[in-house]
Amino acid sequence: MSKNAIENAIDTKDTDTLIEILEDKTLPIEDIKKIYYPLRNHKELVAQVAMNLSLRTSVYDREKEYSETMVELLRDLAVNEADMGARWAVAKNPHTPEDVLSDLAKDKINLVRALVATNPTTPSNILEKFFSDEKIVRDGLSGNPNTPVKILKILASDSDKMVRMRLAENAKAPKEILKELLKDSDVNVAKAAEVNMDKLS
Repeated sequence: MSKNAIENAIDTKDTDTLIEILEDKTLPIEDIKKIYYPLRNHKELVAQVAMNLSLRTSVYDREKEYSETMVELLRDLAVNEADMGARWAVAKNPHTPEDVLSDLAKDKINLVRALVATNPTTPSNILEKFFSDEKIVRDGLSGNPNTPVKILKILASDSDKMVRMRLAENAKAPKEILKELLKDSDVNVAKAAEVNMDKLS
């Protein structure tokens, strides 16, 4: 897509075209910024910007796509009231700054807090506070590599097998916890713990 086409669509507020342009996750981040700010009150466009940032970001390669512009957009999306779903995308993005995650950890929407709980860059001091939160939020803790060990130990005996499964697959789960999960009543949890133990050996 040419620069002129983007600028024309912005000038004419052709949101349909801009949303289509934003579907391209290889679109330069500066172009996303150029599109976003003049139309940051348009619900569908804001949602597509948030989706674009999610698609271009890998939780497995945290340096990928990192830029000051990415962080700037995440900060603005976190407080954008046009589309609630934008906060979901910010809550799970590994490039979201710690102070923004801290704010989103207090969000009134439980799914936003749950996504902060699963975000692998959320610091342990924020994660600790989620342990007394509702179930959908607590569930995210078991798979997070930053969850404090004292919480992981409690989650190892959680009645929900999916919580124990995520814990068994947690790359930072201590061996002592994995040894407990090897004896789990659910065969899939025990198998996941075994696979994780082999990786640590």
